[in-house]
Amino acid sequence: MPQQVVNTAQIACSFCPTPGVLTVLPVNRVQVGSQPAANVMDHVAMVNIPPFGPCMSPSNPQVIAATTAALGVFTPQPCLPVTPAPWVPGAVTVPLANQPALDNAATLTCAWGGVISVVMPGQVTTSVP
Repeated sequence: MPQQVVNTAQIACSFCPTPGVLTVLPVNRVQVGSQPAANVMDHVAMVNIPPFGPCMSPSNPQVIAATTAALGVFTPQPCLPVTPAPWVPGAVTVPLANQPALDNAATLTCAWGGVISVVMPGQVTTSVP
């Protein structure tokens, strides 16, 4: 059974070798394991989703420009995530602030093609169906 994701969960992008930490603001007023619990709407770049490390997405405009400037030598650039859509699918049977709770099976898509997933949910005692 999937686990509830909370503040400080470890997340990773498929186009970056460096993991990051999910930030969940205490606006939902639900805590799990003494941390704010996340829902699928905790997807805002630079608020909930941090920059990871070097972005290796060939569709990232910064990577394209740097690679062009390097005469075709692939040149990763700093990650600036663009995550306009919520996490999917989430725990649809567990509402949290009128949105599905975020479980560790959900994924988030970056506009540059990366898929962000939960590596460690931040707690291991609460499961969500």
